[in-house]
Amino acid sequence: MPLTPEMVEAHLEDKVDDFPTKRIPTGVSDFDTIVKGGLPAGSVVLLLGDVGAGQREYVYTSASKIAIVTENPRLKKFYMGSAAMDGLLPKNIRYISFTRSKRDILNEVAMSFNPQFVEAMERLTTFKDFSGEYFKRTVVPASWTNREDESPFSGQSGNLLEKLVTYLDDYARDSVVIVDSITDLVVSDEISNDDLIATMKGLQRAAKDWNGIVYLLLTQGIMENRYQQMLMDSVDGVLTFLWRSYLNSSKRQRYMYVEKFSGLLPHLESERISRFPTMVTNHQGLSILYMERII
Repeated sequence: MPLTPEMVEAHLEDKVDDFPTKRIPTGVSDFDTIVKGGLPAGSVVLLLGDVGAGQREYVYTSASKIAIVTENPRLKKFYMGSAAMDGLLPKNIRYISFTRSKRDILNEVAMSFNPQFVEAMERLTTFKDFSGEYFKRTVVPASWTNREDESPFSGQSGNLLEKLVTYLDDYARDSVVIVDSITDLVVSDEISNDDLIATMKGLQRAAKDWNGIVYLLLTQGIMENRYQQMLMDSVDGVLTFLWRSYLNSSKRQRYMYVEKFSGLLPHLESERISRFPTMVTNHQGLSILYMERII
């Protein structure tokens, strides 16, 4: 009997089920529903966007909700939705910054979200602040970056990019890692774009063995376009956050797009999903308002 298209499709679906992919919830419950429970474990995800368009709120939402649910698993459905119930929760939350202090980050979370988010994130997140190294060769005084007590021999071996790689190699396993932000590395005189791209390609390979997820924040328009395209090509997924103005109005709306994502785009395209208008509330963090479909 000849194979029908329906039989072929069913056969292929069975083969896909033979290789189940662990999913890590994003914490944005409606998005997790759309992508079948979360993002594939081992992914390196570039969060690319306009200033203030939602990429930081996205990682704040993800980190704080993972922290809350880790402390109290009974709240998983409430904070992450039913689609994420079988999702894998990373054992650790690592927040890496180059110019911002732990206090700055938590203060920003506190201004947008309720105290439960901030308190859980502070208790369960390991903050790694590279600002001492970042500002060492600038005119910024040590007193501004808490470098007064540094040894005169500290930080002499390796540049900032090498130290980031060493830290990730030591601590990224079984973790959700937030690198805030790649923008700081792009504008650094000590790091070439070629070295940064090569490092991201290596990171994308290494992350497959870490059983976690790595988020990289980058401000839109900072990188030369060809290098930005190369960076996008070097990661597993790209979520783009943009502002859009209403016609004949001064009001603006945040949008999130799935620019690229291995394993997710075929599903999104079959559902004719184009973009996701988002909003930020103190009780839910970043959330999706509705889905706009391609006509």
